[in-house]
Amino acid sequence: MDQASPKTDWEKKIYHIPAYTVADASRYLHIPLPTLNSWLKGRSYTTLLGKKEFLPLIERPNPYLPQLSFTNLVEAHVLRVIRENHNIRLKNVRIALDYISDQLKTPHPLVKKEFQTDGVNLFLDQIDGLVNASQSGQLAMQEILDKLLTRIEWDESDIAIRLFPFIQDSLEDSSQKIITIDPKISFGKPTITGTGIPTKVIADLRKAGDSVETIASEYDCEQATIEKIIRFESKLNLQAA
Repeated sequence: MDQASPKTDWEKKIYHIPAYTVADASRYLHIPLPTLNSWLKGRSYTTLLGKKEFLPLIERPNPYLPQLSFTNLVEAHVLRVIRENHNIRLKNVRIALDYISDQLKTPHPLVKKEFQTDGVNLFLDQIDGLVNASQSGQLAMQEILDKLLTRIEWDESDIAIRLFPFIQDSLEDSSQKIITIDPKISFGKPTITGTGIPTKVIADLRKAGDSVETIASEYDCEQATIEKIIRFESKLNLQAA
């Protein structure tokens, strides 16, 4: 019987390593920190029978460590539209996630490529049964989910291995994948797609006084790309302030 090589084992594990602070994940994905914390910790809610609790939407790789994994980043990336754009209650999202986890036979259905096909429809069908979503509401959610899913890259095993975060808070042109988050590159920090250059390096050079034109020439990038990288990093700094 063939055994997996150490490299293959490492490649499988790297996507689940606790590597991102909650604050970093919040900034990279443009998700408000309180919102992301509620997804990670769950929330109590009041009923006629008293207070009740429900499980988090995102499960950290290690319950004793606060850091998130790359897999968690992808999950938050997808959950963003479900919660923020359509304001579906957390308990209903939790029920729907449990349902598609069972149907797709995986504890992390949102990071499987299968979610892009069968999973979205399963999720929308389940949400419809829970909240009686209108047809137009379902179509709108499916359209935005489809757009978000184009920002994820999967490997031959259909596991999410690369994320292309949005630069703006709004959902810009999905074909513009200027920034990459890849656990195998620069310790998973945001980099310029196809170069491995950390976006922070570009921002630091600009802060030090280098012109956009000089930076673009030095790193063989379009000036428009450098400007967008600086905009992305500026937003991170503003959120951290």
